[in-house]
Amino acid sequence: MQGLNSQRNLSSSFVTKSTPSDSFAWVGSNSQYLEELELQWRANPSSVPVEWQTYFASLPEVGSSSATFQSESSGSSSLSSQAGAQGEIISLIRAFQVFGHHVSKLDPLGKYSADLDFQDIPQLHIENYPHLCKMDPNTPITLSQDLIKGFLSSSNPPQNTQWTLKTLLDRLQETYCGTIGYEYMHINNRDVCNWLRERIETATNVDLTENEKKVLYERLTYSHMFEDYLANKFPTTKRFGLEGCESLIPGLKSMIDTSSSLGVDSFVVGMPHRGRLNVLANVMRKPLAQIFREFLGKTENKLGSGDVKYHLGTSTKRHLPFTNKEVELSLVPNPSHLEAVNPVVEGKVKAKQVLMGDNNREKVLPVLLHGDAAFAGQGVIYETMGLSQLDEYGTGGTIHVVVNNQIGFTTNPRSSRSTSYCTDIAKFLNAPVFHVNADDPNAVVKVCKLAAEYRQQYHGDVVIDIVCYRKRGHNELDEPMFTQPLMYQAIAKQEPVISKYRKQLLKEGIVNEEHLKQVDEQVKNVFDVEFARAKTDEKLDVTGEVWYLQGSKWDRMKTPHDYSPIRSTGIPMEVLKTLGKQVSTLPENDNFKPHKGIARVYNQRSQMIESGEGLDWGMGETLAYATLLNEGYHVRISGQDVERGTFSHRHAVVTDQESEKRYIPLKTISNTAQFTVANSSLSEFGVLGFEYGYSMESPNQLVIWEGQFGDFANGASIIVDQFISCAEQKWMRSSGLTLLLPHGYEGQGPEHSNARMERYLQLCDEDDETLPEKDSSKTLQIQKANMQVVNCTTPANFFHVLRRQLHRDFRKPLVVFTPKSLLRLKEAASSLSEFAAGTSFKQVIDDETGAITDPKKVKRVVFCSGKVYYDLLSARTTQNVALVRVEQLAPFPFHRVIEIAEKYPNAEYVWCQEEPKNYGGWSHVYPRFKTCLKNTTEKIKHHDIRFVGRKISASPATGYASKHNEEQREIVTQALN
Repeated sequence: MQGLNSQRNLSSSFVTKSTPSDSFAWVGSNSQYLEELELQWRANPSSVPVEWQTYFASLPEVGSSSATFQSESSGSSSLSSQAGAQGEIISLIRAFQVFGHHVSKLDPLGKYSADLDFQDIPQLHIENYPHLCKMDPNTPITLSQDLIKGFLSSSNPPQNTQWTLKTLLDRLQETYCGTIGYEYMHINNRDVCNWLRERIETATNVDLTENEKKVLYERLTYSHMFEDYLANKFPTTKRFGLEGCESLIPGLKSMIDTSSSLGVDSFVVGMPHRGRLNVLANVMRKPLAQIFREFLGKTENKLGSGDVKYHLGTSTKRHLPFTNKEVELSLVPNPSHLEAVNPVVEGKVKAKQVLMGDNNREKVLPVLLHGDAAFAGQGVIYETMGLSQLDEYGTGGTIHVVVNNQIGFTTNPRSSRSTSYCTDIAKFLNAPVFHVNADDPNAVVKVCKLAAEYRQQYHGDVVIDIVCYRKRGHNELDEPMFTQPLMYQAIAKQEPVISKYRKQLLKEGIVNEEHLKQVDEQVKNVFDVEFARAKTDEKLDVTGEVWYLQGSKWDRMKTPHDYSPIRSTGIPMEVLKTLGKQVSTLPENDNFKPHKGIARVYNQRSQMIESGEGLDWGMGETLAYATLLNEGYHVRISGQDVERGTFSHRHAVVTDQESEKRYIPLKTISNTAQFTVANSSLSEFGVLGFEYGYSMESPNQLVIWEGQFGDFANGASIIVDQFISCAEQKWMRSSGLTLLLPHGYEGQGPEHSNARMERYLQLCDEDDETLPEKDSSKTLQIQKANMQVVNCTTPANFFHVLRRQLHRDFRKPLVVFTPKSLLRLKEAASSLSEFAAGTSFKQVIDDETGAITDPKKVKRVVFCSGKVYYDLLSARTTQNVALVRVEQLAPFPFHRVIEIAEKYPNAEYVWCQEEPKNYGGWSHVYPRFKTCLKNTTEKIKHHDIRFVGRKISASPATGYASKHNEEQREIVTQALN
């Protein structure tokens, strides 16, 4: 927004150049100009083109021709004068609805404007309405009930709809220019606007009841005293306190109460540091003694490294006295990448809704808290909101609460955003925005209730912008006067909101000093008792033995210290054939006409099942999903173009060529287990975060995110680094999320070749010098690992590694580097017998070609991983070179490598990879190979392993096909000769 003056110039230009027929689409995305144009029409209908006159005359209610205005002393006035006054009164009301938020009293400090581009609003001044400014402001007037029905249903409307101009102006200013600023007239749905208008013009003037105010005071006292108590007990400890926005707590609790009364049974919350401990204590009801014990430094996570207090989450069940319902409350753990938790929350909510059959998306509510600088600056906000209206990602609306400190870390708003409000990004979703002064707790509670009602009514996002201040620096040890001296001089003089509210209640006669004293003593006593318990109760220590809320689907999963047996992932042959035939058959009727090429693919798949030979990658993947669905597990695969597959290999959805009806064979497998395949928005960060959150909800589902190309996952590296790789160790929250990252060098340039394997391997936490337990009935190697990384070369091995994700009593993230050229390579096919009962995933595949007749005569063993194996295989001409595939890179298969090394005692060892030396698996496998060779028999203990691959390079691959081919030939030659 560039300010009202420039807007007016632009809109005037627009009036002369545009008509509804050619500009409605443009105006729809520039609603501010439309509002200006409408106001111009209301003041003088003939000043706009005829097409626009017709359009505005058709608008409901506010623009209705039934709205009337007349002065009782204007009987002799001309018709034109009455018409002019009528238009002006409608324009005046409209101006307050559209522009009132710009002049609302939002800053508790009284120094700043929440709207950075604020300028005077001429439409809000009565002197700019020629007919109205001539009137006596106390003269009675009659207004249409449609025009003011919101005001008429307020607590104190003028009797018999008799108003004066002064009464109307007072009511408009009270409603739209008080401590709440409403932004909703940008919404292009008139029904929604009118619904909001009626509630705003009613609710703003209906005060809370005396009992509601008493409850609010008690909640505000808990919020204030929590911060005060910690500040006194731990003055030099960072806590990212809520001081300056204590009204957030009663606001959130009122939102939960209202939402619960409207059908919500479960709340999933994501939030940054600020106020997190207060929310944990007073909203989530994490035991105060446990929080205090964490401050005392007496807790320990015996299963992991833990995290700082203000990153932690919790899950609980609470009974709400005001609705007499038990609800689930979850606060999702969050790293310092503040807004990264947003898509995680949405994914978790979506999974809850799917698993409980909440098809109307009314029982589970996502609530996201934000800082003002983060909300305006972090791109994941847009990525997450962009998912909200997509069928397989939408959660029925999110309530966003911005704790608007009016400052970033040390950055002023003018330097941290280019928009007027920090919340302007929400307008692209037509989300209403309620700005509210944090020092008016009544107003905070009102907008929180209204937001809850809106979400349940319209299943859309809604934003609450609580304009507050940050009493201390970025944290309690920071000095804000370095960079914002004037702001913090004002803050130092600021009276706490609890003190202001006490005075307000006393003035209104709702409470007396004795009542306030009792509340204060009651709250302080609770804190004192819990603090005393924190010093002595060792049962409060975080042991990590209870990972999840008791009774949840996760409480049967084993910890990294409890052995889980390895299970076979093979399937009886008759089941494979039955399911294979089912997922390879398209409807045989005249009403479904697939593309001829797709019909051919499905016919080939059917033949694979019949013959039991030549199963390609797409068929192996489909069988993995079909068998899991048949066993009752949910399967969800999401990402860019996953329905067809980037390389046209999956074809999970078949489209009728005449009607575009969709047929999904895997949906026919089970009536209880759900199969979801969903093309996502062109987002990596947001969608991967969503799928991670989805995977957290239940262990009984295979959740997959596929990158269009493996390197595209770079855009989601924050989710990989902060959640997938370390959440179990930091927060005791495990996930079985699977990432499919296409990888392989086919001369397609840097980004379409390399999935950055080395990044994922570097995140693996396995010690490269320590051999795990060899006995498979005792080993905890995978259970203790933070994640798995594989590079499969056969459809059968891919089949088994996917099934292995669910066929054990723990969950670990899995990264699979999937092929491109191998998708259809005949040599990379599998036989159906490799999927059958008794088979399982192979961590290492020894040379199975039959070319090796005497292992002792082998002069060279080439270890490799992925596609390069087939390049080596096609070029090998001697029996003296063995080709060994390392299918699982992490956890590293130490003992299998030792067995193979001992099998070929007279050979030299080579690691061959397509990637440059500083990419790929080399830096990960080399120290582990050294450990393996040190632990073989005496004869080969001193052997080393040699690298063959591309030279060290800044770019992962060349962009020239000829150069690629030359490099590839050189790699193969060096590895084999």
